[in-house]
Amino acid sequence: MKRAILLFAFATLPAVAADAPTPAAGKPAINIDLATPPIVVTRHAMAQRTSRLQRFYEAGEIGLGADGLIYLREGSQMKLVKRQIAEKLIDNENYERKALVFAIADGHGRRDAQPEVWELMRQRWLQQWKSGWWLRDTQGNWSQKP
Repeated sequence: MKRAILLFAFATLPAVAADAPTPAAGKPAINIDLATPPIVVTRHAMAQRTSRLQRFYEAGEIGLGADGLIYLREGSQMKLVKRQIAEKLIDNENYERKALVFAIADGHGRRDAQPEVWELMRQRWLQQWKSGWWLRDTQGNWSQKP
């Protein structure tokens, strides 16, 4: 009987990936794939912008910073109109990245978890970044993702 209870208890434990960050003591793990209405709306807006941003990523004119935000890389090389378009896209994207992090933390009822959510999202954005696109380190140096 004890074996059955132990087996049942063990089987109901959540599976945790080896590379997943451990939640703070007594606090549940953060699910960045949560789908509350604010998260869905923000992700949809970001998805609609992606194709326009990709042209700048592929041209090497903008890139991903180590902090998870998008930055203008080769602004001085662009014509004024193109630079203004890039800056507007970057501003909107960064605003919504921050809003997404807030919405995910809020969706968990843990606004204090924003730093944890930001780190998880930063890692996801880095994984989604394609080879050849530009990355900016914490010192401001640019390099292409291998």
